Amino acid sequence: MPVSLGDSLFGCSTDKNSTPDAEESGVTPRLHGTERFFATMGGVMNANRSALGFLAASVLAFSIPASIAGGHTGIQTREPRVQIALLLDTSNSMDGLIDQTRSRLWQIVNELGGSRCHGLRPRLKVALYEYGNNSLSRETCYIREVCLFTDDLDLISQNLFSLRTNGGDEYCGAVIDRSLRNLEWGTHPDDLRMIFIAGNEPFTQGPVDFRPVVQRAAARGISVNTIFCGPDHEGVTTHWQSGAVLAGGTYASINQDKHIPHIDAPQDRELALLNEKLNGTYLAFGAAGRQRAEMQRAQDSNAAAAAPSAMAGRIAAKASSLYRNSGWDLVDATREGSVDAAELERDELPEALRDLPAEERKEKIEKAAREREELQERIQKLSRERQRHVAAELKKLSSDGGSALDEAILKSVRKQAEKKNYVFE
Repeated sequence: MPVSLGDSLFGCSTDKNSTPDAEESGVTPRLHGTERFFATMGGVMNANRSALGFLAASVLAFSIPASIAGGHTGIQTREPRVQIALLLDTSNSMDGLIDQTRSRLWQIVNELGGSRCHGLRPRLKVALYEYGNNSLSRETCYIREVCLFTDDLDLISQNLFSLRTNGGDEYCGAVIDRSLRNLEWGTHPDDLRMIFIAGNEPFTQGPVDFRPVVQRAAARGISVNTIFCGPDHEGVTTHWQSGAVLAGGTYASINQDKHIPHIDAPQDRELALLNEKLNGTYLAFGAAGRQRAEMQRAQDSNAAAAAPSAMAGRIAAKASSLYRNSGWDLVDATREGSVDAAELERDELPEALRDLPAEERKEKIEKAAREREELQERIQKLSRERQRHVAAELKKLSSDGGSALDEAILKSVRKQAEKKNYVFE
């Protein structure tokens, strides 16, 4: 009989244990003499303050307009968040799926980068799981948590290019359950919370019944969207469609081996040159700064090797608000307020700034920020022109082979985002 992952026959439980502190356990320290007097008086004063605080809060609640107090009718200041967990089958037959994910990641990013919710750009966080690979442990249900939620898109790209396929057993219910338990899902009503699971074996495989799992996801406002790699009717009969319907998500079938034609565009050469200049505006700091700058260039190379269109998509994504590197780039970190260059040790600073006075360092960072903004604006303009050119050329070609992964994901994202008042450019 199928069980939940917490009770899995393979010991896949990921429940976190916690030990209550003294207050939570009901243990109260014993007081004596003067201590008891002041504790009693303090309690009276705190009670009076609490009453006054409640009265003030009540008055404010009735006097402050809803547009200021918050909610969906007012001014929004919090960034909406888009959380996407990618659950990819890495068994032997899925090379095409992995290749499509590598090459089309940036198209998905660019679509989301052109969206707004209540006038604000969202913050994208992506998590990555692989499942169904015999090289993984049976005790983990052949599942590997590749990357938890992160807005570091270079890290996601690097991990995608590290995936290797190998024959195995694909346990859809188990991997969905793992992602629900281990990922830190948001709760804000404006957040988009989406799981995309792709594979080609029956959705019912494994020790975990997918039905209560996906229903639990739906109860938390997390949609489960299923992508079957193969004929549509087969995805229906093997319960991939049922998995989406029960979770309030969408079902799609794709051809994971579909060839996506490359269209040369007149903007490609200038975009490549602008990308090199854009990389030059990054000021790597900290112990891992140089390594992360090298990773950025390595992912440029990976995208270029995957497909010319993938490189064009990556360049466009690097010019969007979703491409953030505040963990290692001083320009992004300064803009977000997470780092003050004046407080960094000399050996933590970028080499070009180490011997400069504090004021000159600040000017260099501001100059790099201005240059980056100008380059990004130019890239965005050229990317839009390129997109129009490619779309026109693709219309001249006959459509073949069904949908690709990014088409299935973007259709689902748009459908669910529009329900939450997201608009797309």
